Amino acid sequence: MRELKPWLALVFRRPGRLAVGGLLILATLLAGIALLAVSGWFITKTALVGLLLAASVAATINLYVPGGAIRFFAVSRTLFRYLERVYNHDTVLRLLTDIRVALFQRLALASRSRRSELTGAQWLSRLTNDVDALDTLYLRLIAPTALAALVTVLVVVLAAILFDGPTALLTGLVLLLALVIATLGTYLRTRQLAARQSDRQEALRTAVIEHIEGFSELTAAGRTGKHAAWLMRQAHQVTSEQARTDTRTGWHLAGSNLLVNLAAVFTLWAGFDLFQAGAVSGPVLVLLPIALLGLAEAYAMLPDAFGKLGATAASAARLNRDCRADEPAAVAGALDLPADTALLAENLTVKHPGYAPLFTHFELTVQAGERVGILGHSGSGKSSLADTFAGLLLPTQGHLRCQDQVYLTQKTVLFEDTLRANLLLGSPNASDTDLWRVLEMVELAERFAPEPDQLDTWLGSAGSRLSGGEARRVVLARVLLNPAPLVILDEPFTGLDAETRARISKRMDQLLAGKAVISLAHGADALPGTDRVIHLSH
Repeated sequence: MRELKPWLALVFRRPGRLAVGGLLILATLLAGIALLAVSGWFITKTALVGLLLAASVAATINLYVPGGAIRFFAVSRTLFRYLERVYNHDTVLRLLTDIRVALFQRLALASRSRRSELTGAQWLSRLTNDVDALDTLYLRLIAPTALAALVTVLVVVLAAILFDGPTALLTGLVLLLALVIATLGTYLRTRQLAARQSDRQEALRTAVIEHIEGFSELTAAGRTGKHAAWLMRQAHQVTSEQARTDTRTGWHLAGSNLLVNLAAVFTLWAGFDLFQAGAVSGPVLVLLPIALLGLAEAYAMLPDAFGKLGATAASAARLNRDCRADEPAAVAGALDLPADTALLAENLTVKHPGYAPLFTHFELTVQAGERVGILGHSGSGKSSLADTFAGLLLPTQGHLRCQDQVYLTQKTVLFEDTLRANLLLGSPNASDTDLWRVLEMVELAERFAPEPDQLDTWLGSAGSRLSGGEARRVVLARVLLNPAPLVILDEPFTGLDAETRARISKRMDQLLAGKAVISLAHGADALPGTDRVIHLSH
């Protein structure tokens, strides 16, 4: 269960909300049990009074207090249930936010080589299904188990008060066994099945996505039917294991319910002796067994939660393995930079895992405020070198020290959001004036000024409403807004014609004044202004 520790630490970062949510669940359970108990007492009392009156024996009953109590518990149970659902689901969404933020922070610190170990379909599974398996740890597992144990203790204490110590002790032992069967017993019986099923579901989900993505290739190769049949066989294995898990969970649910019912029968049997001895009245005799039957609601949700705990642990293990941040490397900013130096690379070896080195013994010093251009043909390692400068690809040898940097990657990345939201990623505190100024510099102000929403114009999925050149200029504007003292630009003018490139390059000097700039491109005409140029050759 150590795989869950880092995620449980995130869950318990909100103790106040967890406590309030737990109290609401407890209030709901207690109101339900009290409703059953008082109703049973009231029905028994009225029946006994009716029999006495039928036998011409004088008897009285207070209808108002128990009737009012029944109405109170019925209304309060409904109210607490509503408040608990609203509040705890809001808490779960907040916990999900914490989990996703922590996950993306890990990914941001991981190297590109680590992120490239998984396919897109596998990452989709990590960021959706595996995360979703963690966000209900509190609501489905922690709170119900703790509160079921607490309510069990309260019922045992009630048995000791209303009946006697031996009855309470034996009732407590039976309920403890029921609780163990519903929780630990279910987990031990299903953990391997659930974990294996989780892995197979992840593999099947990935295979289905890849089947859809590669449908045209499968059709061209005439393999569509065979691959679909293989997917159906995999799906059958998953459903078969799901059925086995559900069967075991169902047996444990039945066993725990049986023990709860046996506890109720035992207290009823023990109560008859006390009733005959005059120690308890008839209505009180009925009250405790009915209260015990109310525990079924608290116990019923536990086997399903613990039956899925193995799958949750497997999801946590995958996230811990695939989304862990790289250890801080001694080669990346461990030492202070010399004065007036923006970047210092000494004896770097740059390579991707499983491939030959792209660079060995690489040396580069960039002074503060200096403009350095790096030219090289396709495949010469420009982007890998830029990734290394930006900390996305850790060098396997040597020392790299640099100031804080902002990096324009070769790939144009826009989010499905507004123009404003995409720009503010570069400088969250930028004003509208700052945004229009940078748009003017990249010659996009006239493009968005006529739009009805202007800065709040929706860019579409991955910037689908923009041309390639417009999208590139938006991400360039985002980089120019960033105040980092070191700017790394990989092919900054992709998709732009020569005249537009020249005009934007000249305007960029205003925002880049005083900053160190490393620009990488195929040719000198694709570079902004530079103080010196380095040519890569292989």
